[in-house]
Amino acid sequence: QVQLVESGGGLVQPGGSLRLSCAASGSAFSINAMGWYRQAPGKQRELVATNRRGSINYADSVKGRFTISRDTAKNTVYLQMNSLKPEDTAVYYCNMDLWVLAVQRSSEYWGQGTQVTVSS
Repeated sequence: QVQLVESGGGLVQPGGSLRLSCAASGSAFSINAMGWYRQAPGKQRELVATNRRGSINYADSVKGRFTISRDTAKNTVYLQMNSLKPEDTAVYYCNMDLWVLAVQRSSEYWGQGTQVTVSS
């Protein structure tokens, strides 16, 4: 089994910054893709940023403010969020598409979610 554990959410003032982390652990695996999604109250979950084998994609609403990165050695994906706005308030979820050696197939995994609140 594979687990994703997120950290780094919290309360920040408009214009501030936060960095989210998501570490994968468990059975032997390789990473096909990783990304971040978010869900605000009363809204559907939406894509924030993805990295599929080096191809990076951002939602228009976060371009120029958010940066997705990874530490391959630590099996960790990060989301650096700068110039935060109140409309960025949401629960943020990490997502990984992993090839799991034990079952010889790819599966999608989600983190537990971390709350980001942008407010003065």
